[in-house]
Amino acid sequence: MMDPKTLKDIPPWEWPEGAGKKLLEILSDDRADESDRLFAAELAGDYTVINDELVDVLLLIVRNGDETVELRGKAALSLGPILEHGDIDGFEVPDDVPITEQAFHRIQESLHKLYLDADVPKEVRRRILEASVRAPQEWHQDAVRAAYSSGDEEWKLTAVFCMIFVRGFDKQILEALDSKNPDIYYEAVCAAGSWGVDAAWPHITAIITSEETDKPLLLAAIEAVANIRPRKASEVLRDLTKSGDEDIVEAAYDAMVMADCVTKLP
Repeated sequence: MMDPKTLKDIPPWEWPEGAGKKLLEILSDDRADESDRLFAAELAGDYTVINDELVDVLLLIVRNGDETVELRGKAALSLGPILEHGDIDGFEVPDDVPITEQAFHRIQESLHKLYLDADVPKEVRRRILEASVRAPQEWHQDAVRAAYSSGDEEWKLTAVFCMIFVRGFDKQILEALDSKNPDIYYEAVCAAGSWGVDAAWPHITAIITSEETDKPLLLAAIEAVANIRPRKASEVLRDLTKSGDEDIVEAAYDAMVMADCVTKLP
């Protein structure tokens, strides 16, 4: 049996033929090593292998109370990317999305039902919400609002992540930008960029100009700048194109190109 860990260091488009089938076999075998199943669950959501069969086995794992919380959560998260693809690309051209429209709706319905089930462990419900918002539905507004105001720091982190995909939370995003929790703060930066929250501009530019900003947060801020005030993006990002870090230079140039495209829209 293929060791799914060997695929981690290979670009998905270079995975060997039959990789998806092997992932399906590992996920379907409850006697397989837990670490192998965790890796398989993480990889199974990749666009190059996901199909209706993998969708169904991932949903089966998420539903199964006999599986570990970690595996159930990982399986739920793996369904997020294909939900986003289906939501964006639609199903008018069948080959545009590697799962059927029926499977897409099956994911949405199953995740919603499981999220509402109070017997499902908190960690699994968090991952279900984080995955399902990638194809936003009406129920997400109330779910995100409840998670944010719950008083639970972990649920609040989930809520701010969800605000990247669910509109209507500018006030909460700005509040989260004052959070002392670095994970919440990071997600707030991403959410501010996602919706172009103009009032977040001072926070984002402060991140970019600070010499103490860690790299992941800086990269998130670079992307956010292009969406918040595209006409000023080049002015803020120009110095970063001289960075000694290739990732930062590439991100700065990409953001400036994106900002330029936005400013030219009618």
